[in-house]
Amino acid sequence: MKYFKFLIMICFMGMLFSCGGDDDICESGEGTPRLKVAFKSQESGKERPLDSLYVAVDYGSGKVQLGKLTKIDSRLIPLRVDESPYTDVYFRLENKGVESHVRISYTTKTEYVSPGCGIRKFYENLDSKLDTTTPTPVKGIEAGQNFIENENKTNLFLLF
Repeated sequence: MKYFKFLIMICFMGMLFSCGGDDDICESGEGTPRLKVAFKSQESGKERPLDSLYVAVDYGSGKVQLGKLTKIDSRLIPLRVDESPYTDVYFRLENKGVESHVRISYTTKTEYVSPGCGIRKFYENLDSKLDTTTPTPVKGIEAGQNFIENENKTNLFLLF
């Protein structure tokens, strides 16, 4: 019994000290940056907050709902990380409301970061097109910064 307690204590100490640090976790903004979308009034051209916004993105296997945010002035949206030259993004103001379809085209550049983070993608030459075949809540789009290296600058403005 004495050896069993000693063995349990050694195993517990081994588990306690085997926990690694956070060096392999990609938490300090080293991952692939997301698209920053802000909102403007079409009449005044000034930025404005939205009461609610629903976003869905097609990552190649159908739409993925990113959920609802309320009282927002901007939204960060992850783009596709495969070899596709575009990402389709859908915006709604109401849960079952009409969607606005925006296709964001780009070229990508990759960079190795670390074993934990892997490869980071940068997006360049952003070009956004609003599908205007049907009436939608988004009345127009306005380009912001046309490359994504970090999440500080707005890349796309939606006009409401």
